[in-house]
Amino acid sequence: MYRIAIEKLHKWKQSKRRKPLIIEGARQVGKTWLMKEFGRQAYADTIYINFDANPRMAELFAFDLDTDRLIMGLELYAGRKIDPDNSLVIFDEVQEVPRALASLKYFYENAPQYHIVCAGSLLGIALHQGTSFPVGKVDFLRLYPFSFKEFLMATDRGRFAELLDKQDFGMITDFKQTYIDALKQYYFVGGMPEAVQSFAENKDFNEVREIQKRILAAYEQDFSKHAPNAAVPRLRMLWNSIPSQLARENKKFVYGLVREAPVQKNTKLQ
Repeated sequence: MYRIAIEKLHKWKQSKRRKPLIIEGARQVGKTWLMKEFGRQAYADTIYINFDANPRMAELFAFDLDTDRLIMGLELYAGRKIDPDNSLVIFDEVQEVPRALASLKYFYENAPQYHIVCAGSLLGIALHQGTSFPVGKVDFLRLYPFSFKEFLMATDRGRFAELLDKQDFGMITDFKQTYIDALKQYYFVGGMPEAVQSFAENKDFNEVREIQKRILAAYEQDFSKHAPNAAVPRLRMLWNSIPSQLARENKKFVYGLVREAPVQKNTKLQ
């Protein structure tokens, strides 16, 4: 599938003022896929490092942040040399090793020839005490779920996406029913990559709904990973109240209503 954001990554590679790049975005919007696909398209080799449950990487970055030593350690871990001109280094789930995040400052200052792209939960990064964020030493790219244009392209309607780019309103009007039908599908499927891919392959709305439920359950499980245990019940109460809050005539989210009364089970998204 095609993501528009990959064009921004190609521009980042060619930039003379390139810094290590952090890709921001919610869970499961396709950050890992995007980084690997970019490496496949733009580089001869990709060094992929996942920091989640990786004690060897935690030890490597805990000692010091000398970039020469870090590069040697990454090469030993990957089993091959890192070519500054032809290798992409990917740090995935970088929040699990906060010192790796801090190292980006030194890669920018002392070893800018290396191409480094990172992704991870910035909420997790923010909650790590003592983490030194490399302010001004990194570039950022925000990745969102699939846009309507990307949805059209994923569902074999790329020519209709081209019409939107050209703003050929006469032709768009001629095929308005196609756009209306596609938009209704997009409203139901949403933009999460797994759901879009499933719909593109099978056109099964029930399967899409099951995927959406799994994603929502994964989001809820993340609360206990990033928040103090005492706050988790209230966070879940807030999370489960969102459908009922959106259904209110007054669209403002009223935290006091959630604080005063437990949320009923039927407020969960079905």
